[in-house]
Amino acid sequence: MSDDTIRLVTIGRIFRRRGRLLTILAVVGALVGHGTSLLIPPRYTTSASVLLPGAWEERELLTQAEIATSSVVVDRVAAALGWPGVDGIELRDRVSAEAADGNIIKISGTADTPARAQRLSDTVAEEFVTFAAQVVGDDTDPEAAAQPEALRQLVVKTTRRINELADEAGPGRTVESVQTRTELAKLRTALQEAVDKLDQADPATDRPDMVVMGPAARPAGEAPPTRVQLVVAGALLFVLLAVIGHLAAARVGRRLRAGADITAALGSTLLGAVDVPGGRAAGRPKGGGPRALFRRLLGTDVRWDLPSPGASGDDESRQIRYRRVCARLRDRLPAPRRLLVVVPDGDETARRAAAQLVAEAGNDSSPDSSNGGLLTLRVVGVAVSRPMVPDRGTESGALVVVSAGSWTAAELAGIAEACADAGHEVVGTVLAGTVWARPARSPHRPRRTAAPVRVAGGDATGGER
Repeated sequence: MSDDTIRLVTIGRIFRRRGRLLTILAVVGALVGHGTSLLIPPRYTTSASVLLPGAWEERELLTQAEIATSSVVVDRVAAALGWPGVDGIELRDRVSAEAADGNIIKISGTADTPARAQRLSDTVAEEFVTFAAQVVGDDTDPEAAAQPEALRQLVVKTTRRINELADEAGPGRTVESVQTRTELAKLRTALQEAVDKLDQADPATDRPDMVVMGPAARPAGEAPPTRVQLVVAGALLFVLLAVIGHLAAARVGRRLRAGADITAALGSTLLGAVDVPGGRAAGRPKGGGPRALFRRLLGTDVRWDLPSPGASGDDESRQIRYRRVCARLRDRLPAPRRLLVVVPDGDETARRAAAQLVAEAGNDSSPDSSNGGLLTLRVVGVAVSRPMVPDRGTESGALVVVSAGSWTAAELAGIAEACADAGHEVVGTVLAGTVWARPARSPHRPRRTAAPVRVAGGDATGGER
């Protein structure tokens, strides 16, 4: 799994084999989301719109939106509302403004009740319009506002005096009078142009006043995140974290899957791969106790990262694999052919495969068999945490039966060292895999009756530990 690409089939396998755990985590996440919603008071949001008549550039609209949420406007709103314990600093987190299409500033207010949210938005809009009018000069100093008018009156008087001087210069019968009248006319024209420019530059006539487009609508529902959203988000978050945790654990896992890696860790050769019919239950470890019961209830007692078992042939095709392994063992072992079958504790698939090997060795134990000689197998279980193998007696070596994807290289090396410490040479390795069992077809030849299994110093299915 550490070298595999994460695919959708991997995600689907997690949901299939950890569906019960994911369901429980989703319920827990929903409860956490519901508890969070109880700690967060409900929020209601509504908006009021302010129209800015005239031609405005985009940057100017953004500036007006910033002014609407400035500290000056918000402090005025807090003073106008007079809510106990609510000042301008707290209101800044509840007020927002944005520039919309059509020269409109959309001001939004959030409060704990619909009525308060409506009042907050309307008050912010009103204070914004008032402050903006003051900025452009609606409420400027009277003396400053009177200065342009005084200048106009002075221009009018000057123009009148120019006309009087033109009359005194005569009707223009002489060259001097014509030049004087021409100069006075130019002066009168320049003064009139200056007055026109002054009128155009008057800030009071630059743009029309801003308009509040009606009161804000009273909100009908809570602002996000609502209680339902928090519940759903909690459930999805817990499921997502569980899936990510499974993928991360599989990514950093060091359990060996390839036969070459397993045999290299054990320092032996691969004698063959055998199948164990069953399905999911075949890989479920045996044992009781509260911990095992809890894992069984959660559905975590079965590995999820192993591929789904493939379709199996009939009993005859599976037995052929066991016979071939027994034949290879006879070819490798000197007489008497006694062998210790080592199975790691907790590897239920390997344990069942070892039991089938013992049964098959008993079926082919007749002296006149094609391979000749007697093959005696004794199964022992070894604890992976502290491997201990019985000392060598009459056995010619040890055969390790394991399932792929169940053990790390260090654990398998520990089993090999335990065999060497007990005087057993690891003569080979057998990989056991799980397949879906299906009804056997009509056999070509009847099954032979299993002969009693010869056991050297222990039970064939358990042996000495």
